[in-house]
Amino acid sequence: RLRTLRQCVAGDGSVKLGPGARNQCENAMTALLSTPLRGCQCKRGMKREKNCLSIYWSLHQSVLHGLSLVESFPYEAEERGSDYVRLASIASEVTAVNRCLDATKACNIDETCQKLRTEYVSACIQPSARSGPCNRPKCSKALRKFFDRVPPDYTHELLFCPCTDTACAERRRQTVVPACSYEDKDKPNCLAQLRVCKADYVCRSRWTQFQYDCQPGEPSAGGCQQENYGACLLAYTGLIGSTITPNYLDNSTLDVGPWCSCAASGNQREQCGDFLAFFHDNHLPPLDDVTSAPLRKKHVKVKKIVNSSRFQ
Repeated sequence: RLRTLRQCVAGDGSVKLGPGARNQCENAMTALLSTPLRGCQCKRGMKREKNCLSIYWSLHQSVLHGLSLVESFPYEAEERGSDYVRLASIASEVTAVNRCLDATKACNIDETCQKLRTEYVSACIQPSARSGPCNRPKCSKALRKFFDRVPPDYTHELLFCPCTDTACAERRRQTVVPACSYEDKDKPNCLAQLRVCKADYVCRSRWTQFQYDCQPGEPSAGGCQQENYGACLLAYTGLIGSTITPNYLDNSTLDVGPWCSCAASGNQREQCGDFLAFFHDNHLPPLDDVTSAPLRKKHVKVKKIVNSSRFQ
């Protein structure tokens, strides 16, 4: 039944299944929604993540009209939490002048953080005979591994550390080694990047999770519709190493976004602008606000943006 549904989703069911293809597709969907597959989710960074997500999208991405799919999102809620108290204790042992520098020193104290950070930095600065300055696919893979396997109390300090000068901000911006993983000679069209992302199970899932966890909700206490800072930041870091990798746009603001442009969007310019607005107008709070949010529920200033369902 799952094999049948996958053929339907691929759009070639009528060829492979014959004249009764539509009925077979509908029957397969109905049967599968009565099994434990209904509502199943995957774990971010799991060993067979792509295979798990392919099953998820087979159930949630049908090209057949009239099929009612269960509303859900790809990933299970993260069980790990950010132990900011422990991190503060570690950071207190090093110089407290530059929080971003302190975050690097704290990472070097932890064996896993230091090992995986060294791996991705090495992969992202090593010249490639075929790819020029670096091997971007290898760099992106190493970055995903780092942000998936290292506890967020380290990764968040590295990526969201507060800065008061440009030197600190540049260190923060360089966290993802943008010369390899982020920037390019020319900015591609954002919608073209999004199409490439949606064609990959992992990237599509990370984008969907980001939309769900980081959907702004101004009436809510904290600015996030889901009212979960940690989940939003995890979803944000989940995009790093993908086609739509986000990063800081400059060293003078906290504005973030993917490396792309809407210049050649034609009659889809508004849709392209809405995609960029999900990053540009959805301000991630500084780590100081994030760490204190559970204690004093500090409000986050979030602008009203287009409903994320337009990008599904």
